[in-house]
Amino acid sequence: VLTDPVVPCGQILALHLSIPSIFFLRGLPCSFDLQATQCPDPPSYVPRTFTDNSDHMTFIQRVENFLLKSSESFLCNFAYLPFELLASDVLHRPVTMMELLSHGSIWLKRMDFVFEYPMPVMPNIVFIGGINCGKKK
Repeated sequence: VLTDPVVPCGQILALHLSIPSIFFLRGLPCSFDLQATQCPDPPSYVPRTFTDNSDHMTFIQRVENFLLKSSESFLCNFAYLPFELLASDVLHRPVTMMELLSHGSIWLKRMDFVFEYPMPVMPNIVFIGGINCGKKK
């Protein structure tokens, strides 16, 4: 199943049918993509989304980054609770969002490692950054 994991209905279907899933995404809120693939994601090194921080942060930026990462877990657990309930009903067992996303076979990320901040990734994450670029005139 080729799916976008922001709305994990495709992943629920893939788990129900016991078939592999390929995720096609730019990024997930709350770094779910990094957590599900067990990538290292230290808040002192990897900047959070929407902060405009680079990987070279000052101490104050690192503290801000840490506080934002701490608050993300509360907001995202609340936002993805309906999908966890739906997955638990369909799969007939308790399921968390991390468990749903951890079954992804390949993660096709629409970002370029060169232009984004460098981050550690797992072997099943493939960067396909040029897919959104238009032809040069």
